[in-house]
Amino acid sequence: MRITEVAAVLPGMTELRRFQADPSFPETLGVEFGTGRAEPAVYAYFVDGRLFCVAVDAAHGPQVALWGWELTACVPADLERFLLHAHGCGVLDVSYGPRGNPGVNGLGLVVRVQEVAGGVVTRPVMVGRTWADRCTDDWEGAIPECEWVGRLWPHPG
Repeated sequence: MRITEVAAVLPGMTELRRFQADPSFPETLGVEFGTGRAEPAVYAYFVDGRLFCVAVDAAHGPQVALWGWELTACVPADLERFLLHAHGCGVLDVSYGPRGNPGVNGLGLVVRVQEVAGGVVTRPVMVGRTWADRCTDDWEGAIPECEWVGRLWPHPG
């Protein structure tokens, strides 16, 4: 998708700002989308004008679900139990990156945490299939550096 296509599928949101998302890769463009009150809700990342990564703000972003389980704004321990149960059942191959964030490389999903008024909650970061390999690895994966900044996962593994 291109920036205009992403904007079209985010009803009620407008583009708030554009920024360089990764100092090591100046071609990576970050675009912040949010509500009319200028509250960031979705961060979209593009290379050569094409979307490759999306991160959802835990406080203002839309709900993202996996098999009916909400990934946005959850208690980290609850979501981790869900992922590890799916891993134990052989449904998902959950791994942890160097910063302790759980994720599923096969889905291109990494779960980060974000501090909000009520405490620490989850925020999903997703990449497309082409970039999914090693997405939990902050060194070798495709997720932009700016998405790794911030609070670490509370109890890795």
